[in-house]
Amino acid sequence: MSSNFSLFDERILKVAIMGLGGYGTRVAEAMQSCKRAKLVGVISGTPSKVENWQGKYNIPDKNCYNYENFDNIKDNADIDAVYVITPNALHHDHVIRAAKAGKHVICEKPMALNAKEGQEMINACQQANVKLLVGYRMHFEPKTLEIVRMRKEGEFGNILFFQGLSGFKIGDPNQWRLNKELAGGGSLMDIGIYAINGARYMVGEEPIWVTAQETKTDKQKFKEGVDETIQFQMGFPSGAVASCLSTYNMNNLDRFFLNGDKGFAELQPSTGYGPIEGKTHLGQLTQAHKTHQTIQMDEMAGIILEGNKPIVPVDGMEALKDLRIIEAIYEACRNGRKIPLQA
Repeated sequence: MSSNFSLFDERILKVAIMGLGGYGTRVAEAMQSCKRAKLVGVISGTPSKVENWQGKYNIPDKNCYNYENFDNIKDNADIDAVYVITPNALHHDHVIRAAKAGKHVICEKPMALNAKEGQEMINACQQANVKLLVGYRMHFEPKTLEIVRMRKEGEFGNILFFQGLSGFKIGDPNQWRLNKELAGGGSLMDIGIYAINGARYMVGEEPIWVTAQETKTDKQKFKEGVDETIQFQMGFPSGAVASCLSTYNMNNLDRFFLNGDKGFAELQPSTGYGPIEGKTHLGQLTQAHKTHQTIQMDEMAGIILEGNKPIVPVDGMEALKDLRIIEAIYEACRNGRKIPLQA
């Protein structure tokens, strides 16, 4: 190894986390084990959280911001990237502001409330010449990537069918995820996106149509515009089909199944925080579990700093494709028709 390479290899992505809630905390904890990414700053509207994180993660005062003043981050050379982990409806504004401040952006999924917002975020990052990545942690998960490798190498033969079940029984009825204004929807925006995205990288094609049906059993908890349970189907150019379920009202639903004419793959649990468990027609998948967010942040450091290309994309365009499908699923629920998707 040349001395140049070892110096180059030590570049660290310095990250500020925006939104210090449950998932932000999980990411911060996972980043303590990262080799390529370091938590150096925070952005929050809650001073007590900022103080707590400062003590816990040794964050200096000059790297702490609130939602009013974080545009000043543009003058802070300590911070390379902002990881936006705020409610869905705030992503659009927060990502565009971070981009205008000249910082790379990682945004939690769904990237935005709709495709129009998503496109505006992509445009803003392109104009600012910064990268926009989205928190698709499963795109780096070892058992998932083994199935993608097997499918690419033809080990399942022609892909015929995918099933994605994504759901859990949601708790606190007053949380932002059940607020249409903040979440933009219900289960589909939060957990159903895993089945949408999973169908795409497991089948290895982009869907050309969707159909969908919504079921609602609790109209108090799941108000107008907040979906409780949606079943949806997708068709692909090869003739493969996907059958998926997204719900906020059932547990024990975290399963992917991919079927080809020469073999199959199953993950259960498929998208939880792990360990992911899986098997194929050849036997159990044995890749070791690593904390998803740790791998994600190390891999994203390589993408941002060195232009590395991930096996499954995690950029804004990838997220925009999911948003277009989400919009089509909601439309199919409303009118009961098969909705064609633009190529």
